[in-house]
Amino acid sequence: MDVKEAILTRRSIRRFTGEGVNEALLTEILRAAMAAPSSKNEQPWTFIVVDDRRLLEEIPRFHPYAEMLKSAPVAILVCADRRRFLSEEVWIQDCAAATENILLSAHGLGLGAVWLGIYPRVKRVKGMTKLLGLPEHIIPFSLVALGYPAERKPPADRYDPGRIHKNRW
Repeated sequence: MDVKEAILTRRSIRRFTGEGVNEALLTEILRAAMAAPSSKNEQPWTFIVVDDRRLLEEIPRFHPYAEMLKSAPVAILVCADRRRFLSEEVWIQDCAAATENILLSAHGLGLGAVWLGIYPRVKRVKGMTKLLGLPEHIIPFSLVALGYPAERKPPADRYDPGRIHKNRW
C-alpha cells in the first residue's frame, strides 16, 4: 500500500479478532513511530507495549472510551520522557506525530488500530501511571489499541474546500 492510499483509507478500528500480533510486526510499527518528525530532534518519546490481558481489561475502568481493549490483543502506550525535553513546548506535537506513524504503519501492515487520548486528562494520566508503574519523569500521552480488524470501514472523504484559505483569512 502506498502512502497516499494508507492516509486516505486508514480508519479507527474498535473491534478486533483477538488474534495476536507478532513481535516482528510490533517492531516494524515501533520503528515507524520512532521515524516521526521531532522538533530539534528531541525524540522525547518512549513506548510501552501492553499485551497482558489483565492490564488491557483494567484500562476501561478509568478510560471511558477504551472498551475495545477487551478484544484488542495489544496496545502501545506512547509516552514522553521529561529527561529528553529541551523545552516543555513541543513534546505533545512530537508524540502526536509518533502516534500517527503507529496508526499508518499498522494500517499498512493489515492491522486495525485506534488512538485513545490519555494526556491531558488527569484521571487517564493518573490511571495509566498507576497501572503500569510509570516513573515520575514519564508522561503517558496516547494509547493505540492494535490487532487484526473484525470490522471493515469504507474510506471517509473528509476533504472540504471550505476549510481552505489562501494567503489570508
